Amino acid sequence: MNCFCNGIFCLDRCDENNGDHMIYLWNPSIRKFKMLAPALLTDPFDSATLGLDYHSQKNDFKILRLVTFQGSLEEPDPPTEAEVYTLSTDSWRKVVLAQLSDLNVGYLYHNEPYIFFNGALHCIVTNEHCRFILSFDINDERFHKIMLPLDFLDVYQSYLTVFKGSLAYIIISNHLATGGIMCHLWLMKEYGVAESWTRKCVPIDWCHHFHGCTDNGELLIKICTGLISIDPENLLQNSLITEFNIRWVCYAANSIESLVLLDGVNVSSEYED
Repeated sequence: MNCFCNGIFCLDRCDENNGDHMIYLWNPSIRKFKMLAPALLTDPFDSATLGLDYHSQKNDFKILRLVTFQGSLEEPDPPTEAEVYTLSTDSWRKVVLAQLSDLNVGYLYHNEPYIFFNGALHCIVTNEHCRFILSFDINDERFHKIMLPLDFLDVYQSYLTVFKGSLAYIIISNHLATGGIMCHLWLMKEYGVAESWTRKCVPIDWCHHFHGCTDNGELLIKICTGLISIDPENLLQNSLITEFNIRWVCYAANSIESLVLLDGVNVSSEYED
């Protein structure tokens, strides 16, 4: 499962026979799948990431697909290209990524879903110069660079999320002074302004994976015994689920139902034979 937004999930899989990547939209509320038109930027050896967003002004869904092509001896670090799928037209089209000062955004971090916030998709990317947040505004379809707060040398894990209505950057690090684990919660008080990052440190016993934030501002963290929630204000910790395979939690935290019918061709029932 790649990403979700407003009750719609975006999934992809690779055909083992010919290496083709197939992308689907899934509405679990009405149990319907839609297989999308083939993407324009295709190669079985490319690295691609998907981000799903909802365009409220046009009541439409869009998918951003960033593709990093494999390098060669002549061009060891080729540029990343971008394309956008629009549900209402069931079609892909290329968009210009070279609005940034760095034409090559570099290696894409795609282990975590994109963050849809403030009318834009966000992901962390790295190039030879720096590591930053790449945002894509769905209204004007322009890319922007948002600088991250100061990096730490002992970073164990890092995640983008939304915390109480603000874009947030979570850093899990080894706390060298105490020998324990520290969660650094960075909040962007003024969206898009790097100088507005503020930090709160939350000591934790251990972290296998950060799953997201609840609406009331609790951090959902998977540890060795299951899922816990931590309130960063009073440091209260609660055990929620005592099982290890809980990947679905990152989608359940902000789950909503949708009546989008995914009308058109290539639509099928979840239980269709």
